[in-house]
Amino acid sequence: MELRPGEVENLVISSAFWLGRRVFVTGHTGFKGAWLSLMLSRLSARATGYALAPPTDPNLFELAGVGAHADDLRGDIRDAERLRLAMQAAAPEIVIHMAAQPLVRAAYADPALTYDTNVMGTVNVLEAVRRTPGVRVALIVTTDKCYENRDWVWGYRETDRLGGRDPYSSSKACAELAAQAYRESYFSEAGAPTILTARAGNVIGGGDFAADRIVPDAIRAFIRGQTLQLRNPLAIRPWQHVLEPLAGYLMAIEAAFDERLRIDGGWNFGPGPDSERSVEALVGALARYWGEEARWTRDRGAHPHEARLLRLDASKARDMFGWSPMLSFDESAEWTAQWYRAFADARDLRAETLLQVDRYLGQRIHLVSPSDAMRDKNDDRAGPFRA
Repeated sequence: MELRPGEVENLVISSAFWLGRRVFVTGHTGFKGAWLSLMLSRLSARATGYALAPPTDPNLFELAGVGAHADDLRGDIRDAERLRLAMQAAAPEIVIHMAAQPLVRAAYADPALTYDTNVMGTVNVLEAVRRTPGVRVALIVTTDKCYENRDWVWGYRETDRLGGRDPYSSSKACAELAAQAYRESYFSEAGAPTILTARAGNVIGGGDFAADRIVPDAIRAFIRGQTLQLRNPLAIRPWQHVLEPLAGYLMAIEAAFDERLRIDGGWNFGPGPDSERSVEALVGALARYWGEEARWTRDRGAHPHEARLLRLDASKARDMFGWSPMLSFDESAEWTAQWYRAFADARDLRAETLLQVDRYLGQRIHLVSPSDAMRDKNDDRAGPFRA
């Protein structure tokens, strides 16, 4: 029986599905990749990470001890042969591609590196998937900035035109087009891997130490007792905690294994209007949870172009497999501030990070015992959503 939209609204992450599942993750040393690696570990998946060294010092990968939770391979996605050999050795059923040059301002400074990493790196991943037997699903993570931004009030849908005024946004649109071309040219036949792309909005959460991002910039200023200079205080973004889209990625992958559903193409994972706030409002929320020493002011200088309003329509993911954000804007800001307060107080950040992962998965996951999960995996009648 084929499922129709609206019939799967109660689906959640299944621990039975992920138990022992072989997953190859590019970019596991980055901010989102480190959180994802910990989620996969808590779901008892067998993850292999492939990435360069962590991009910042300090970084979440080392602070949370992520290397203990996945096979840690170092390599550049621009090195096609090294990447292919690593993927084939890992023999994954699932590939999640997150490695990228993720910063808008860095892309302005070095557009060639950005295109090489974000476009040709993605092509190299898709080529490796073509040459790795046993891959069932490949998820290519891009961004909400892959859409041609028209500064309108409606949320962008997966069928809207791709584009980008700046090198970073353009490179991600190109990655989307590459995934689409490979899907239609090489992965369209029965039994071929399913190729998904995921487009998430601005995420916040503990462990991001990148330059020129609002949350780490704010936290650095708060810790040092400095006044934060806001570059684009009135820009409105749909903020969400980093765990929200990661859960969406996992749910989309599960759904792609279900033969009753047609899950391929691009998928949006963004919060609703209730989580849309200005940059200044986000900093104000962080400051409330941080303490009285947090201060900021508006920076009146000139800066590279960034969209003032960008909104995603995530109704496709909600209707097809039941994804929607669980944390409110205030909860996301509170969890983020709590993590950085633990960092500032030199507390155990592995414990703090895993606590947040477990709190989140406790609300999102469908748990079964390991023995029941193995029984289901050996039962041909069991689908990925079976208890």
